[in-house]
Amino acid sequence: MFRSLFLCALRTFMPSSQPDWDAKHGLAGNEAREAPAGILSELWPLLPSGAALDLACGRGRNALFLAERGRHVTAVDWSKAALDILEERAKALKIPARRMARIDEAKQVTRAGIDVLQADLEAVVLPASRYLLILCVRYLERSLFPQICRALRPGGMLLFETYTKAQLDFSGGPRDPAHLLNPGELRRAFPELETVFYRELRAEQGIASLAARKARGENGRHNGQ
Repeated sequence: MFRSLFLCALRTFMPSSQPDWDAKHGLAGNEAREAPAGILSELWPLLPSGAALDLACGRGRNALFLAERGRHVTAVDWSKAALDILEERAKALKIPARRMARIDEAKQVTRAGIDVLQADLEAVVLPASRYLLILCVRYLERSLFPQICRALRPGGMLLFETYTKAQLDFSGGPRDPAHLLNPGELRRAFPELETVFYRELRAEQGIASLAARKARGENGRHNGQ
């Protein structure tokens, strides 16, 4: 009973340090694998084939979804516990997975599989023009925005989904306003990219979702918003 109460409390607590995240993910390790983010499953038919990057991948729900469908994914997270679970789940699904020490170790490959990297996303340097798909779900580090644009290859797609300040009206999620999007902020966050899909929801949670594409021209395209 104590474990159940502790798990319930931890789900509503938003960790702020690596040990906190390890504890949260470690306790959830025996739970059923989570479904992929709605924006990923909804927009799957529109996504380009090729190398993908999953930022703040957690226990790998989105990376595994992509790898099962033939994509090669670089999955990055701060939590070793989360990445250990991701590797275990990949092994059970017979998906090749390997640990990397640096993000620039990832090679341009066409086979399905997952490259796993433990890294602080506030310090990581993303390789330029490397990925045709970048996901960032339920994580907000604004200093990454310019890097994300540079890391996309021409024609590549960004899927970004995280909490807005409307989440403060609901339980769970971040409580620090610095980790929450302002109304309309995500729509304007990537002016170099062309918006393909955008929505903000305020029903049981405050969430903003964006799908945006990098123009095929060398210098990108402004979306005019």
